Parts: sequence; structure tokens; C-alpha cells
Amino acid sequence: MANGGATKHEVGGWELEHRYGPKVHILDNLYLLTALAKLSGKRIRHPEMTATLRRIYQIMLANVAGHDLPSVRTEEPTRMQDLHPGEGVYRGDVIDPATKIVIVDIIRAGIVPSQVCFEMLTAVLPDENVRLDHLNMARLADAAGHVCGVDLSGSKIGGPVDGAVLLLPDPMGATGSTTIRAVHHYHEKHGKPARIVAMPMIATPEYLRAVLDAFDDIVIYTARLDRGLSAPDVLACIPGQRWSEERGLNDKGYIVPGAGGMGEVLNNAWC
Repeated sequence: MANGGATKHEVGGWELEHRYGPKVHILDNLYLLTALAKLSGKRIRHPEMTATLRRIYQIMLANVAGHDLPSVRTEEPTRMQDLHPGEGVYRGDVIDPATKIVIVDIIRAGIVPSQVCFEMLTAVLPDENVRLDHLNMARLADAAGHVCGVDLSGSKIGGPVDGAVLLLPDPMGATGSTTIRAVHHYHEKHGKPARIVAMPMIATPEYLRAVLDAFDDIVIYTARLDRGLSAPDVLACIPGQRWSEERGLNDKGYIVPGAGGMGEVLNNAWC
């Protein structure tokens, strides 16, 4: 199994039970796990890969919106009101239309996921309240090939983020260095968001620890937890129960089992 064989525990029917704390949500969704297994496999062709990635992030964004975006009560007349005046009115919760959201496209692997989130949110919220930013970031490696940092060589930021929800749909949550550098960039240059939501489709225990240690105001949603290099007795525990002994990164900082270099694979470009 992706999480290394741990027994499946459900919390509220939508997330996996774990011991990483309340700011981490590991989605317990069989469709997502199946799609991720296909996406990371060797036989998938590129058009199908992009379509599968889009479906994964559609489901992930629906979960984030349903559990972590502000809501308000509304009364909205429906077409049934023409047949039954005074009765055809929806009264219930919706995403607060006043919510401001900034989606961060971390180039290259984040291009498709961020566009999916942007399209879904502009479909239900006022256009002026949803923004798509672009960060040109790349992992740095030393002479031995070990990941040692992140290069932020260019970006296209549409303005301040004060009071907004900042979404980071970067697919691979490996070391956490990319997420941390991106959030620091916003804190240093563009203000203080009301909430930060990281959305890696695959995350490691190392990623969770690094990102949570770096920020108090971040929430993490992931579709799969990869800790495949952990010892068998650690894998038999509930995820996070022996967090310090869990391992999902190899010696070069890549996720195991992972999905390969998603930035390279998605763009069919290997340099």
C-alpha cells in the first residue's frame, strides 16, 4: 500500500486516521488512490496522464472547499419558483462569495493542478475574488544529486494576499522545501494571508513535519501518504504514531514509492 501497509482507519468517512495533528487531512478516497496508482505507473500515456491529474485535483479541491473555506447561509430562488411561487427557494450553506482566494502555480508540476483549482473556484465565486499567481521555482541539487534547496528565479504575482486564502496545489510533497520557500516569499513580499492550504497529491511524513514546523497557519490536504522506506513494524502502526521513525524519502530526497519527476513527466521535458 502507498502508506506502507498500515491498517486503514476512517475518521468521519472522508479522511484517514493519523497522529500528525488536526492540520493534516489525508483523504480516504478509493477513487483517488486508484487514479494515483494509474498516474504514477509506467504504462499511462501523456493525454491520459493530464486528464487523470485534473480529476485528482477536482476531487481534492472539492474536499478543501467543503471543509476549509468560509461558508454563509443563503436563500436562492430556483426555477421551481415559476411553478410554485414562494416554495422554490434553496435555503442553506454556500461558500462565502466574499472570500478572496489566491492560487499559487508553482511551475512546472503545479501548472495543471493550479489551473484546475482556478477554473473550479471561478465557476462558483465572483471573478474578482479569485486570482492565479505563478512562481517559477526549481529544486536545487548538489554535485551528488541530493536535493539541497529551491531556486526562485522569477514569478508573476498579481498583488497582495492580505486576508486571502492561499492555495498551493503543488503535486509532490517531498522535502517541503518548495512549499516553505513559496510561503516565505509571500510573507516577505506580499502580505499575510488569512489561511494557507497546501495541496500535495502525494506527501511524505518528512514533508508534513517540515511544513508544520515552519508555519502555524497552514493546513495540509493530501490524497496519498507515502512512507515506503519505513521499517515494517513502523508501517504496521497508525500513520504518525511513530512519526520520527517514518521515512518516505530516499537519500536523494525523492518520494518512495512516489510518482517520478512529475514536472518532467507532465511537460515531457527532462532538462
